[in-house]
Amino acid sequence: MKAAELRRLDTRQPDFKAQLTELIAFEEQANEVLEKTVASILKDVRIRGDAALLDYTRQFDQLEVATVASLEVAPSRIQAALEAISRQERSALEAAAHRITLFHERQKTEDWSYTEADGTVLGQRITPLDRVGLYVPGGKAAYPSSLLMNAIPAKVAGVKEIIMVSPTPGGVHREIVLAAAAICGVDRLFSIGGAQAIAALAYGTQTIAPVDKIVGPGNAFVAAAKRRVFGTVGIDMIAGPSEILVIADGTTHPQWIAMDLFSQAEHDELAQSILLCPDAAYLDAVAQAIETLLPTMPRQDVIEASLRKRGALIQTHSLQEACEICNWIAPEHTELSVKDPYALLPYIRHSGAIFMGAYSCESLGDYCAGPNHVLPTMRTARFSSPLGVYDFQKRSSIIFASTEGAHQLGNLAATLADTEGLAAHAAAARMRLKDTVSK
Repeated sequence: MKAAELRRLDTRQPDFKAQLTELIAFEEQANEVLEKTVASILKDVRIRGDAALLDYTRQFDQLEVATVASLEVAPSRIQAALEAISRQERSALEAAAHRITLFHERQKTEDWSYTEADGTVLGQRITPLDRVGLYVPGGKAAYPSSLLMNAIPAKVAGVKEIIMVSPTPGGVHREIVLAAAAICGVDRLFSIGGAQAIAALAYGTQTIAPVDKIVGPGNAFVAAAKRRVFGTVGIDMIAGPSEILVIADGTTHPQWIAMDLFSQAEHDELAQSILLCPDAAYLDAVAQAIETLLPTMPRQDVIEASLRKRGALIQTHSLQEACEICNWIAPEHTELSVKDPYALLPYIRHSGAIFMGAYSCESLGDYCAGPNHVLPTMRTARFSSPLGVYDFQKRSSIIFASTEGAHQLGNLAATLADTEGLAAHAAAARMRLKDTVSK
């Protein structure tokens, strides 16, 4: 890919906003065949349970077993995988898990309450979900990091049981994934995948208990299934293509920035990598670094396709303007690759994760820094947050009305109920007023 072939934008161009809107636009193409297939699978598993799971596992994973119980991976097998991986791999997994745990322990919230002058007590109770389903891609993909990021916050939150599902085509397990499951303390693991696994988690079968929430990434069938079961169970999010936006002041080595852009582009051809900088000469230097480094990448074709379709180098009037553009885009990852990132931080309002300074590459966040790498995409960072402990906890309100409080609140409630024409509401409040009911 030649440097001149990279898309270049300038905020001073009269049609810049239109160009930026076109660059960012992403709409998943509706696939009627996929949606009908997923709907059919969900219905079938809901009705036939284990029998349907076995049929789909045979069809899609070429795995023939007599019972769903045979698809459960024994704890001893999971532990054996941990012992089988290299010392370096185990050490890296354990160190990452420790860091992720330390970070997420800070997210825990506690019950709270306060007492009013009349003795009325108001508060909030925090309780964990009972059971969570964790989807982990299988086959060619192996994402132990994603397993850590999804399972550990659930464990920290106090979730009683984590049921992991992962397809194993031909019955072949990825040892590194099983090892990560051992480190995370996954309670049960089934070798099932696809929409049928989502159905089993959502509705339950004769062997698999239904869960309260499903988390974890998957292919288009998994994503479509998660959309359809939402409401029956909770889901984390529907993830879109990976995104990175870098704001640079020209002080970071251009090759570092080029590689950071590659780090997201290599995910798939729809990933988006954008660089914002006021210095045109620096944008030229990064473009040249991209041209130089791209041929060295094993996934060169994917990176090049991603950069051609959805990548851009954008010259801004200032770093502050770059921050404004960042807020409009609301990217999954933002790198503040500037001399003083803390000076810019107050200007960033919408981003899944913010990486501060030249040495804080996005890759650190993906694997081991500690914060969660499950982040909002497709501009949803405007209103949503990274996956965290709070996603595995519920909040219940606590209301204790004292005798005096019931009188005070009862009058208010009854008046408001009357305005809404809800007589029973009003009567229930008035019955508890002082001296209105014979003792």
